[in-house]
Amino acid sequence: MEQNTTSMPLTSDLPIKKQTVCIFGTGDFGRSLGQKMMQCGYSIVFGSRNPQNSKMIPQGATVLSHVEAAETSDIIIVAINRLYYDFLERLKETLHGKVLVDISNNPKMNQYPEANAEYLARLLPESKVVKAFNTVSAWALQSGALDASRQVFVCGNDSKSKERVMDIVRSLGLTPLDKGSLLAAKEIEDYPLQLFPMWKYSIYMSLGLSIVLFIYCIIREVVYNSVVNNKDYSFFIIIRIPNRICPVVALILLALVYLPGIFAAVLQLYRGTKYRRFPDWLDKWMLCRKQLGLVALAYAFVHVLYTLVIPLRYYVTWKRNSYVLQQAFNNKTDPFDTVNGWISDSYLAMGILGFSLFVLLGITSLPSVSNSVNWREFRFVQSYLGYLTLVLCTAHTLLYGGKRFLLASYPWGLPAVYIFSLIIPCIVLVMKFILIFPCLDRPLTAIRQGWERKPKDLYEPHSNLGKSSV
Repeated sequence: MEQNTTSMPLTSDLPIKKQTVCIFGTGDFGRSLGQKMMQCGYSIVFGSRNPQNSKMIPQGATVLSHVEAAETSDIIIVAINRLYYDFLERLKETLHGKVLVDISNNPKMNQYPEANAEYLARLLPESKVVKAFNTVSAWALQSGALDASRQVFVCGNDSKSKERVMDIVRSLGLTPLDKGSLLAAKEIEDYPLQLFPMWKYSIYMSLGLSIVLFIYCIIREVVYNSVVNNKDYSFFIIIRIPNRICPVVALILLALVYLPGIFAAVLQLYRGTKYRRFPDWLDKWMLCRKQLGLVALAYAFVHVLYTLVIPLRYYVTWKRNSYVLQQAFNNKTDPFDTVNGWISDSYLAMGILGFSLFVLLGITSLPSVSNSVNWREFRFVQSYLGYLTLVLCTAHTLLYGGKRFLLASYPWGLPAVYIFSLIIPCIVLVMKFILIFPCLDRPLTAIRQGWERKPKDLYEPHSNLGKSSV
């Protein structure tokens, strides 16, 4: 069921007179919320099972028993765990008709068959239950929410009660987000328990690729030399092999950012409409493209750092000195190869330009930056400059390989790992090149503007409509 998500403005007038709000519970969150509300002009009364032992409450607040505290206000914030809701049944008469704000969360998702707020509403059917504040932490309230999310999801069956709670949210400098009725409480309670929901696919994919390529490189460069050449190159595991893996994973992930867009375009051309849903796997893939790009940027950045330290490696300096001494002993100097000079400088230039644009893509994907540009500017950077970045990074790898693609020897028939990084990028670039042909680009543009390819039977003469077919 689709819920209404209407963002409310931050600005709101503070209470003209001190409004009393009751908070059941004197834990960390209850105290932090009470302190924040007192700073915003509210009078706070805490309800506690042991009022005489509650010594950590904010200065200026009052602590009473639950019954006495509930009688002081018609808005009661329930800052206690669901396990202790049962005692509220004894307060049914006192809580009759009052607004109960449920702020609880559970240790894990789907711990109970119904949401905590729905359970509270079932316990106290004569009270007006509103779900709010569960997406804000005690630390965010204490720090003024300067470095945390300001969004507060709110839901409830009584619109007036929900609006009163949203007024409190706004007066605290937070942004209420109306999620509809209590049916949305389950979704709201699950939200804080999600661990990087849009990042997990990108992270799993990058880690899986890294592990597979790491094992492949160890077999090709360490195990092969140990078995065949009787040489110990195990130290390659520290810098050389990671510096092989990082650019490969970065380029593959960058290509995977743009591959679902290619699939979507082909599907739309095939169907002749944009008004049909994509398959679930393609939907999820397209939703995590931003995360794929940022993970790819992280791998590219690590590759740059590894490349900068290559001249400092003992193996590299030893190999360079040995080569110089060998030339001195043989009284021979290898002539300068202009072709190799061009190739070397070209692949380095492609890498620098590609990484620079990569960083630009990452910066513009940040909310603080993307919100300051219009849609056309954002599309120009993420689409046109994105494909240019893919072209430059692919050219960087192609130039790095050079003649080695054809002339290099493959230990145990295993090609160099950077060859694998070119498969998906080349497929993406070739398919994109085909899609920009006018014969495909024009109908695709028309489809994305709302045009649909009508079924053939709609164009048949009316005389044929009455004929039956078997």
